[in-house]
Amino acid sequence: MALQLGDKVPDFTQQSSEGEIKFYDWAGDSWVVLFSHPADYTPVCTTELGMVAKLQDEFKQRNVKTIALSVDDADSHKGWIGDINETQSTTVNYPILADSDKKVSELYGMIHPNSSTGNTLTVRSVFVIDPDKKLRLSITYPASTGRNFDELLRVIDSLQLTEYHKVATPANWQDGDDCVVVPSISTEEAKQKFPKGVTEVKPYLRMTPQPNK
Repeated sequence: MALQLGDKVPDFTQQSSEGEIKFYDWAGDSWVVLFSHPADYTPVCTTELGMVAKLQDEFKQRNVKTIALSVDDADSHKGWIGDINETQSTTVNYPILADSDKKVSELYGMIHPNSSTGNTLTVRSVFVIDPDKKLRLSITYPASTGRNFDELLRVIDSLQLTEYHKVATPANWQDGDDCVVVPSISTEEAKQKFPKGVTEVKPYLRMTPQPNK
């Protein structure tokens, strides 16, 4: 069965570029971005891992840990990290799982036998996991398309905001923009709950300034 949003993700123990990872213990009470790659020494992946290294301060501000995965072994990862650091002008400072036995790939459904690449390597999957180890977002990209990590940060901002406030985020929302009042509360209740104001565009479409700003 494929993982569905809201499912508790599987725990695992696996080797990595930074030694053995016991996933639940490693994650602790942080949010996690787990993202997979078709193989080491591949061009798109090299740019992605470099970008995640450059964004570590942004992830840390949001209490997010990042962890990559490839089906190559830890020694291969360490050599590849040297290339990433050199070509992307950064320092990879987060683990890359060495999933040579494909244990984690299979647990998380990262292998697509019918992929257009014609192989059974891991596709470009990304999972956002909350501190309760529940899956909050999953996106699968084709091997030819690099991920937009600014979009992942935007989604994490939305997930964390809507976790604690009765709002949703509209199309193209960015941190600081107005939010949608969720349908489960009335306009009168919303006006009490959101003292910055509530604008009723339609009875089902109410907007309010972002409550945590």
